[in-house]
Amino acid sequence: MAAVAANNCCFQVSSAKPKVYSVPILDEPPKPSLSLRSHAVRISETFSCLRSQGKVAFIPYITAGDPDLSTTEKALKLLNYRGADIIELGLPFSNPRLDGHVIQVLISSQVPIFPLQVIPQISSPIVIFAYYNLILQHDVEWFFSALEDAGAKGLMVPDLPFEESATLKKVPAKKNIDLVVLLSTPSAAKEQLKAIADASEGFIYLASSSGVTGARATVNTQVEFLLKDIKEETAKPVAVGFGISKPEHIKQISSWGADGVVVGSAIVELLGKAKFAEEGWNDVESFVASLRAALPICGKN
Repeated sequence: MAAVAANNCCFQVSSAKPKVYSVPILDEPPKPSLSLRSHAVRISETFSCLRSQGKVAFIPYITAGDPDLSTTEKALKLLNYRGADIIELGLPFSNPRLDGHVIQVLISSQVPIFPLQVIPQISSPIVIFAYYNLILQHDVEWFFSALEDAGAKGLMVPDLPFEESATLKKVPAKKNIDLVVLLSTPSAAKEQLKAIADASEGFIYLASSSGVTGARATVNTQVEFLLKDIKEETAKPVAVGFGISKPEHIKQISSWGADGVVVGSAIVELLGKAKFAEEGWNDVESFVASLRAALPICGKN
């Protein structure tokens, strides 16, 4: 993979070849090292830049260790190079409540791992997607320190009720990590929207449907009305995910006023069904290109 030489919106990325780290699967978490910090901008800065240009963020999701950490590193570089404005990186866990069949199959074949050191020096801010029990298996203070040291800019805990998000916000090491809150649809009542919006940092993740993740044929039209309601309560960016898998989905969601779109299961499925790694990369690259063509961002190619 060529070194990243494109701009991540308002951030100039060095053309120098990124370092490659050899990372074992860890039984016990090591002390965070200061050698792996990312040069990515904060999530809020990315959205501010995109908004100033009337653009919508492209946010792909992959699962760490799919099928190994070396592949994860290559996937991060590919997505960054091909136009991801933010990348969601899921940490495998044995009981993924909200992940759909495609992602569950992958996660069920993994032991819980902590692949933070696999994050290369890339320009796209990385949001870690981790279930609460996985965080609790480690020291919470250490968890946030490791996130920051690895270069992650955000954390999303899908099974953590927003009412309990204040608990994580009190952790001293969390100060430089945005805690992104998931808003389910259509179950969220309008009176809850302001509280959820206030609790979320960086952006609000709006699920386009209730239940687990996974590619869907159409986008729930309720999303259009929820987006309007949310934007009446807050100026924070809103990204829509769950089931987004086609260029027409992206065009539709963008027309409804979303600030970002999240594509996950469709990418994971392409990597999983490929007979060879190279085939998977080519399929993902072509797929991402089709999505980016539907939603050009910051002049990236």
